[in-house]
Amino acid sequence: MPGLSYLKLLCEQIQELEVVRAFNNPDTFLKELPGLEFDLCILDIEMPGINGIQMAKLLKDKPFIFTTAYKEYAINAFDLNAVDYVTKPVKLERLKQAVNKVLQRNKTDQPSRKSIRINTDKGNVQLFFDQIIYVHTSGIDSRDKIAILENDTRLQLKNISFTKLNSILPTKEFCQVNKRELISLNRVTYFSNDQITTNIFLQSEKPLVLTLGSPYRSDFIGKLNLNI
Repeated sequence: MPGLSYLKLLCEQIQELEVVRAFNNPDTFLKELPGLEFDLCILDIEMPGINGIQMAKLLKDKPFIFTTAYKEYAINAFDLNAVDYVTKPVKLERLKQAVNKVLQRNKTDQPSRKSIRINTDKGNVQLFFDQIIYVHTSGIDSRDKIAILENDTRLQLKNISFTKLNSILPTKEFCQVNKRELISLNRVTYFSNDQITTNIFLQSEKPLVLTLGSPYRSDFIGKLNLNI
């Protein structure tokens, strides 16, 4: 569907978002919902069969944003505690505003903690934040992330997005540097406009060098300045 493809394209331009799945059929989404791991759902209100308002009631505690061409649904949307209500045609800046509301809500709700129980290839483990030095997207399944720990242990974090990781990890200690990589800031040796040299050695005599993506540069530099 053209509308879905356009919305997916907009989402991919927002650095805080990682598109896990996109559905053009609500029945397919409902069938897969029990096995999906996601932090935000963007729903169109007008859909065949079940509409977005009915769908939102099935999401329980998951945050959601509505998109629709019809403003008369707005009251119903906020009665359901929608994070935001974006009218069509959806604009990138307006969608960013809605996503920022989700991030602010997550920060308010998220208690400070030093570790988390998380599903990995080794089972459900207690992962301590100060153990993590580097995280990258799995080359086998992009829904999974590979966490490299202080003792060179590798953990495959199952079905988790960078958006979720960024909401969990201490914001002053970690930073996503491109679409596929996140690093502990105390592992940064030096950086240029588009590269980060670390003090991480992954079975190599040469240090790990990461690409610094332009959408992430200001956030990265700002966090480094806070830690000086």
